[in-house]
Amino acid sequence: MIRNVAGAVLALAGATAAVLSPFRAWYDGRHGRDYALDELFTGISEVRADLWWSLLLPFAFAALLTLVGLVLRSRLLVALAGLVVLGFTVFWMVRVGQYEGSLTVGGDGTGLGDGVANALGGGILLLLGALVMSGRRRKRERREGRREVLREPEEPRAYASPSGPDPRATPVSDPYGAPAGDPREASSPGPYDPYGSEPTRTFDVPGQGRDRDQGREWGKGPDQGQDPDRDQGPDQSGPGTGPR
Repeated sequence: MIRNVAGAVLALAGATAAVLSPFRAWYDGRHGRDYALDELFTGISEVRADLWWSLLLPFAFAALLTLVGLVLRSRLLVALAGLVVLGFTVFWMVRVGQYEGSLTVGGDGTGLGDGVANALGGGILLLLGALVMSGRRRKRERREGRREVLREPEEPRAYASPSGPDPRATPVSDPYGAPAGDPREASSPGPYDPYGSEPTRTFDVPGQGRDRDQGREWGKGPDQGQDPDRDQGPDQSGPGTGPR
């Protein structure tokens, strides 16, 4: 931004000096507006030219290019305006040197005047202004700048620590065992090992202890719960003593 402002000031000063130079003496007291534009191509003459067909025309065109370049922030247009001013000034000096035979600088108003100095200085200021200006940023650079802004990571937000006890410090209860902090947890068996040894188990054999169960049902021992008829053997009276 500062470079563009400084370059614009230099360019405006140069354009102003270039436009005012035709109204100053160029050679032997003859003003620049008295030289016709076509004399630069056909040769210098003593004929006085029209105002808008004199050296004022290219310098006015250079001033217009300067204004457009400043509005568009184009360094190329401002530099082109400076080249136009310098080019026509040097071309005029070559033609006048051919017509006069030589170019002289005198302090009494003879030779080259201050109008030529104003034109040369204006062209140089225009070139300096173009160099100082930063110009417009390219579309690609602007797009990259926007992408960089979008890609910038957000700053981490600061969160206040929650009040109360730290949940990591409190014991967590085991869902499949005793609650945390239970003294029985130390005596509880370890986790089940599918490939390890299992505790010994006892099984009742079928038929064994049936009498014992019957005795318990009758409130007697295993010997008392038997049928008294079962303890008696066959009839002692002999085979002929049975009922007939």
